Amino acid sequence: MNLTRRVYDMPQLTLPQGAVHYREAGEGEPVVFLHGYLMDGRLWEPVVDRLTPGHRCVIPDLPLGSHRLPLDPGADLSLPGIARLVADLLTALDLRDVTLVGNDFGTAVAQIVAADHPERIGRLVLTGGECFDNCPPAVFKPLVPAARVPGALTLILQALRLRALRRLPSAYGLLTKRALPHDLIDEWTAAFFADPAVRRDCAKVTRGFDPAPLLDAARKLASFDGPALIAFAPDDRLFPYEHGERLAATIPSARLRAVPDSMTWVMRDQPELISELIEEFIRTTHTRPVGQL
Repeated sequence: MNLTRRVYDMPQLTLPQGAVHYREAGEGEPVVFLHGYLMDGRLWEPVVDRLTPGHRCVIPDLPLGSHRLPLDPGADLSLPGIARLVADLLTALDLRDVTLVGNDFGTAVAQIVAADHPERIGRLVLTGGECFDNCPPAVFKPLVPAARVPGALTLILQALRLRALRRLPSAYGLLTKRALPHDLIDEWTAAFFADPAVRRDCAKVTRGFDPAPLLDAARKLASFDGPALIAFAPDDRLFPYEHGERLAATIPSARLRAVPDSMTWVMRDQPELISELIEEFIRTTHTRPVGQL
């Protein structure tokens, strides 16, 4: 099922933080996919296409700079705040025993959801993304002070409009070994520049890059009693494989899998393998019953 849909055809939820678009495909056990910074849920399309119709796949467009519905001005867009938004979305859709899948900044969010709001989480899948003190990775750290200066973040991100510059390490260049999905990136950047309220949300998220919530989540995940799959790429230059090993050692029931010939975007570099890993993980594990935390 192709997830590329007109924005106004997408379902939306009104949450305490504001309205959020999401995509949905398939039937069966719920699998929720979280994406990274300056992108939307269509990043996961190659995997979602392979997992439906055997699973109900839900892919929210998180307020990370490429969303089309700005949140309320007072919405909390810190890392814990975005995790709360995801937890509220699961409640609004009444999803239970969810397999929560994260990548990039979505992996950071997924850890905090599992640590602080585990009630509806049955399984956890973490692919390459922020964890421990790597938030943000070094190449993106200059964005944090820029987000504190009015207009500075927008000026820096102007470069993303030029396809020739997107392969820079400070852009999308370290995310994939394959060709960049320029048509998607064109839409992601257009969403950022089209609406000052979206840029406001993005600046709030960027100012909230902070390892402290992730270090706290790592301590709590030592008590997470649901199954977990850690799938990091040894070639990833943003999110080291050693961090995947640390996560697997932290979460009691975690299994670790290496994703070869890939960088951060494992769903784009190795969609068949990632789909098979998630499918096998769901088939061979049992979720924690809701209410038994």
